Amino acid sequence: MPKSDALFKQMKEAIAKDGKALVKKVKGVYQFIIKGGSNWVVDLKNGDGKVEQGKVKKANCTITISDADFVALSEGKLNPQQAFMSGKIKLKGNMALAMKLQQVIDAAKK
Repeated sequence: MPKSDALFKQMKEAIAKDGKALVKKVKGVYQFIIKGGSNWVVDLKNGDGKVEQGKVKKANCTITISDADFVALSEGKLNPQQAFMSGKIKLKGNMALAMKLQQVIDAAKK
């Protein structure tokens, strides 16, 4: 099982507890394409938010990253800007939403 799956499960639990507040802060839908892992949708635009495996037709921000790099990013071992500049992270869509991603990851860690 990809290591990133556990992180998305933590995100799912955090959003189940505090989704309304995160939806107010973020207001967007993320599509994660994890190389060597699964595809995930993090919806922080609608209702109380949700995290589910799969693909969404219309994401505000699509992030393509390897399983190992996503884990390193969430652990603070990989700088998001350096990862983007070096091509480890590929972004499509709303850049401002990508900047809010750290808030989502931090919420999952609590």
